Amino acid sequence: MDGAQLLDDGFPATKLFNQGYSYTYDDVIFLPHYIDFPTDAVSLSTKLSRRVALATPCVASPMDTVTESSMAAAMASLGAIGIIHSNTTASHQASLVRLAKSHKIPFNHDLIFKSPSDSILLADDFSSSPCIFVTESGNENSKLLGTVEKSVWEKLDDKDVRVSEYMTKSPVSLPANYSFEDVAGYLAKNKLQFVPLVREEGQEIVNLVTADDVERIQGFPKLGLPSVGSDGKFLVGAAIGTRQSDKERLEHLVKAGVNVVVLDSSQGNSIYQIEMIKYVKKTYPDLDLIGGNVVTAYQAQNLIQAGVDGLRVGMGSGSICTTQEVCAVGRGQATAVYKVASIAAESGVPVIADGGISNSGHIVKALTLGASTVMMGSFLAGSNEAPGTYEYQGGRRVKKYRGMGSLEAMTKGSDARYLGDKAKLKIAQGVVGAVADKGSVLKLIPYTMQAVKQGFQDLGASSLQSAHDLLRTGVLRLEVRTGAAQVEGGVHGLVSYEKKSF
Repeated sequence: MDGAQLLDDGFPATKLFNQGYSYTYDDVIFLPHYIDFPTDAVSLSTKLSRRVALATPCVASPMDTVTESSMAAAMASLGAIGIIHSNTTASHQASLVRLAKSHKIPFNHDLIFKSPSDSILLADDFSSSPCIFVTESGNENSKLLGTVEKSVWEKLDDKDVRVSEYMTKSPVSLPANYSFEDVAGYLAKNKLQFVPLVREEGQEIVNLVTADDVERIQGFPKLGLPSVGSDGKFLVGAAIGTRQSDKERLEHLVKAGVNVVVLDSSQGNSIYQIEMIKYVKKTYPDLDLIGGNVVTAYQAQNLIQAGVDGLRVGMGSGSICTTQEVCAVGRGQATAVYKVASIAAESGVPVIADGGISNSGHIVKALTLGASTVMMGSFLAGSNEAPGTYEYQGGRRVKKYRGMGSLEAMTKGSDARYLGDKAKLKIAQGVVGAVADKGSVLKLIPYTMQAVKQGFQDLGASSLQSAHDLLRTGVLRLEVRTGAAQVEGGVHGLVSYEKKSF
């Protein structure tokens, strides 16, 4: 045996993924390569779709317990993107897109409004907000007239009086296009506790920034390059289905300024999706469209030929998804990403690895196996920016997280995603659960991406394209891990431990 043979270690991806096995991320491990650059030299910039570029390869999933306006704004501020779910009315979904794009602040406050003739009777009316906004009509779609600070209201002897009698009229406000740094500087300079942001046209309020917000955000890693379009506004995506009514939904979203649309289906290789792809590309040729979900080269090829600008890969790999168990179809996510990315690369179509992401190592594997981005649900669901309120279960602070195939979500319309909206009997392909509090994505994502960069460094890949090239040429090698190897690769042999990622 000569030296070259002795150095032939591990398996190239072409051999490993063509043996008839369906591998998940945990099943496979990359062998380390050669390092000749520092971690900070790793670039994770990528493409979400043909024409949508991102600085951070992360996508918030279009689920109603994951992505609404606050998540979309936060992800965009980090150089990533959020896809707003469609499990709501078309007009409300469009309003969520519009709100996320209406300012440059990495979060959204739940604003509280009153009309001048209203009274504030209970402290609970303020919720967690330092103030209530008074507008002409008592909602967000009208001119801001004044504010009522909670501290002022608490000193009132008569709580029944109209807010117009004691509100602060013509309150200080800032234009909605101010950056977070600009707003923070203004608050500090003028020693203010909060300031509303308003659209210059119509003087409608779109957000609120408080001194506490500034202190909190400044304690997180510094924000990098945000995801913004040619108009300078945050990039925001949205999901639609394949029914006739989704054509009207799409019209609402386009008017709201959506930057990319995802066709949301558990099995994307259908006549319904192909016809919708052709309609969208004909009606809105400049709008990037992502198809899916797919897990095979055959499925991918059909959607590529129909005209998609990106592909979403995954079927039954999500933590709350039961499709593989219920329907006996799907694929291990590592195999699915590699197979679809291999065929999509021939046409220059970016791939989104959707599902199965539990840690930074899974992200490294997904991106190296050919994905351009990773879509995450449970990974982001317990964050501050996810919809819903925190509650306590067994002493742990949690948020609800449900699959869009759960019966609970289907009652709001997501059954169309599983082609079950016309069925008399509803069959669940997901569950309802809870995930632990993860804090803010403004901290979670930067730390996670730093771990991903360290993984890329160990692989000898200074960019996603470099990783893809090393994999395709067979330079990067993999092996399958036995059950014992997987146990050994994690924390083991301890009586107790505390695990902190950052």
